[in-house]
Amino acid sequence: MSRRDTILDAWNRAWGDGDLTAFEQLLAPDYVRRSKSGSEDYANLRKTIEATHAAFPDTTTDILHIIEDGDTAAIHWQTRGTHQGDFMDVPATGRSITVSGASFLRFDDDKLAEEWVVWDPRELLSALGIWHLGAGNA
Repeated sequence: MSRRDTILDAWNRAWGDGDLTAFEQLLAPDYVRRSKSGSEDYANLRKTIEATHAAFPDTTTDILHIIEDGDTAAIHWQTRGTHQGDFMDVPATGRSITVSGASFLRFDDDKLAEEWVVWDPRELLSALGIWHLGAGNA
């Protein structure tokens, strides 16, 4: 399986299906995920994925674009689901959500060592009806 196929399979199974097996096999032992809110290891990321699937059990994630260059890759992704359980202290709203973002990956050999993720959580909060995107919320 090519690296591209491995990435697609791991992302779709983890974020789309909640099956973490393929994602775990892709990770280096010292994997770290970075975002504007800080860094987290796989144990914390696993909790995030599990919480997402508990709140949005019909989650689907699509990889819209993937570009590889040597030991790095960039992924443009989009996630959809229906808010059916508590998430971030927000009770189920029954609303459909769509969020998108990008992940930049660095591999050490064939293992994912670092991920930088970029997405706007306000997009999710707006879809849940608890934050309204617009001029007053910049």
